Amino acid sequence: MIQRRHALLGLGAACAAPHTAWSQSASWPSKPVKLVVAFAPGGPADIIARMLALRLSERIKQPVVVENRGGAGGNVAAQAVARAEPDGYTLLITTSAFAVNPALSRKAGYDPLKDFVTVNIVAGTPNLLVASPGLPVKTLQDVFKLAKNQNLSFGTAGGGTTPHLSAEYLFKSLAKVNIVHAPFTGAGPALTAVMGNQIQLASVALPAAVALVKADKVRPLAVTSARRVSSMPDVPTVAEQFPGFSFATWVGLFAPAKTPAAIVERLNSELNLALFIPEFQQQLDKAGFSPIGGSLNKASEYLKSELVKYAKVVKETGVTAD
Repeated sequence: MIQRRHALLGLGAACAAPHTAWSQSASWPSKPVKLVVAFAPGGPADIIARMLALRLSERIKQPVVVENRGGAGGNVAAQAVARAEPDGYTLLITTSAFAVNPALSRKAGYDPLKDFVTVNIVAGTPNLLVASPGLPVKTLQDVFKLAKNQNLSFGTAGGGTTPHLSAEYLFKSLAKVNIVHAPFTGAGPALTAVMGNQIQLASVALPAAVALVKADKVRPLAVTSARRVSSMPDVPTVAEQFPGFSFATWVGLFAPAKTPAAIVERLNSELNLALFIPEFQQQLDKAGFSPIGGSLNKASEYLKSELVKYAKVVKETGVTAD
């Protein structure tokens, strides 16, 4: 995850789009803008989408509508937006699953680099492994021991999400235990299943579980960041047991390929400006996110590096959605 100190470097340049580009987008927007969220309500993409919708609506003077379209680990929404008219009125809000799915499945249905333009990688957060309160475990070691004698399953927001990949890597490659994956349409439904004892564990982006952990509705076991997080200082990192282990979930905004450059530049600029607002930063921090942001080039390069990273993880774990 990019730290706040580095993430906001260069935003001034990103915000200063050429006057010629701005004039080309003078007629945009003339109607509501739709943010298609690739997962169900309650997860990281949904949380960020609703925060951004409010800020973006204030800036562009048009309604910004959030539409949740979960399914296939984010693929359903990605495919729909890839086919949408590239006019700046239909945009995709998704997570790092966007960079995972093409390696995970030949049927992902989209090419991140050919079918989309990366507008902004907005924020990132660690993943969190939680257990049902009724499960007799308090640590990862407890989970590993139990898994050798009992059938366990873990829920995620869907196949191809980074919580899915991080858990598969932990269980299969490092702990050498078989815990079955149970994909849901979002982190919210996965956590509901854990609270209802339908599944024993869940691996989700941290913001989706913060309130439930504080209410003792799920038991936190470990975070996937390199260091412990300030909002849950008593929760150990996976890295404390497996040095070097580090996975994060990011949330980004994407537009269909061939969306006019001036519109893409303005969207990038507006999102970067939102990251400067103290109230918005406080909302991110409270939800467990750290800002990323930056120029269009920086966002594009970030995505490319993630595609390479997760292609390697998918190959090593042998996980496939086909």
